[in-house]
Amino acid sequence: MSGHRRTAGLLTVAAAIASVLLGAAPAAAADVFVDLIPSTVQAGRTVDIRASCRENNAPATVESPAFGSITVHPNAGFLEATARVPGNTAADGYRVRLSCPDGRSASTQLIVVAADHPKRGPATGFGGTAGLDAGNLLLAGGLGSTVLGVAVGLFALRRRSVRTRPVRGRAGG
Repeated sequence: MSGHRRTAGLLTVAAAIASVLLGAAPAAAADVFVDLIPSTVQAGRTVDIRASCRENNAPATVESPAFGSITVHPNAGFLEATARVPGNTAADGYRVRLSCPDGRSASTQLIVVAADHPKRGPATGFGGTAGLDAGNLLLAGGLGSTVLGVAVGLFALRRRSVRTRPVRGRAGG
C-alpha cells in the first residue's frame, strides 16, 4: 500500500472518529427537547420536567392533559419544573408539549398508570397464604404434643419401676 493511500485511509478513519466523538448530528435537533423523569408515573404522583429551548435564560411553558400547564424555569443550563398528576387522571398515554419563547416546540409522551393501592401485603410465606387462623392450630398442636410426651414419659418410668423391683421371695424352711 502506498504512503498516499495509507494517509488517505488514516484521515478517513480519523474524520469518522471525530464526527462520532464531536457529535456530527445537527445541533438544532438536540437544543429543543423535553424530558420527563419518570416517563411512566402513577396517578397522584409527581413527574420532573427537564427541557431545553435554544436560549435557556427565559421561562417556557409545558402543557399536557395529564397535568395542565406548567412554567419551566432556568436552572443549571436547563429549564426545570415538577408537575403533579392528579389522582383521578385516567390511565393512558398523554402528550407533553414544550413551547419555547421563540416559537419552537418539542413534545414527548407521559404514561399514566392507575393509582392502585394493595389492600394487604404480599403473600410471602406462612400467614400470607393461609386461609384460616393458623396460630390457634399451632398452639393446640404444640400443647397436645407436650401432653402426649409427658404421658409417654410417665408411663415409661412406671413400667421401668415395676421391672426393677426386687422379687420378694419366701424365706423358709
